[in-house]
Amino acid sequence: MTNEARQAILGSIRTHLAASVPYDKRELAVSTGSGSDRVDLSRKVSDAVSVTDLFKQNLEAVHGHCVIAHDEADVARALTRIISDLQSTKLRAQRIAISDLPLVERLMYLTDLEIEALSIAPSASEIFGFDVGITTAQAAIAETGTLVLDSANERHRLVSLVPPVHIAVIDASRIVGTLGEALTLLRRGKEISPAVTFVTGPSRTADIELTLTIGVHGPQELYVIVNDGPVQSTNS
Repeated sequence: MTNEARQAILGSIRTHLAASVPYDKRELAVSTGSGSDRVDLSRKVSDAVSVTDLFKQNLEAVHGHCVIAHDEADVARALTRIISDLQSTKLRAQRIAISDLPLVERLMYLTDLEIEALSIAPSASEIFGFDVGITTAQAAIAETGTLVLDSANERHRLVSLVPPVHIAVIDASRIVGTLGEALTLLRRGKEISPAVTFVTGPSRTADIELTLTIGVHGPQELYVIVNDGPVQSTNS
């Protein structure tokens, strides 16, 4: 590495570290604060923008799709609409794999869909035959538009990573401002699972010439349905 390249890299690091300074006190308050001194970013990141709005904005900036629903029936309608639209494309959306969370199965039975197959947490040998994977997410990070999937709570790794389309359902109450807040949310009352997946938009990769390709190492389409209505139980 030439000295010029080294200085360019170090300069970029210094610039980004300096840009993060305004957020340092906020992160410290989130991780150590308590009571009235604690900064709560789970509902609002500024006077004008909620974390749900910011999450939607940043998810769509990385070519994901975000739908806001207002109750469980509205989530089911959004699922119906998304999958019906996909069925008229080359993605087919006829064979659906879902996680083992009862909520996801309940939502599917609330939809008005005609499909070829529905399977709960298919095995590694079966999962490649499915068009769509549907899961929930244990948290979401507004500042990056990232989903956080904790496999200790739900069997969703294969379902979320292998089919060409991933649809995730999340309660608005699980959307937080930052990565630090998301990890704090997962840590409550227990150790963080060793299998946590972070998903920011559809899968993207680039070759040496920086030609971007979508969907090589994971789903080529990501849809997130945010339920901003009453919090639904994820265990029944």
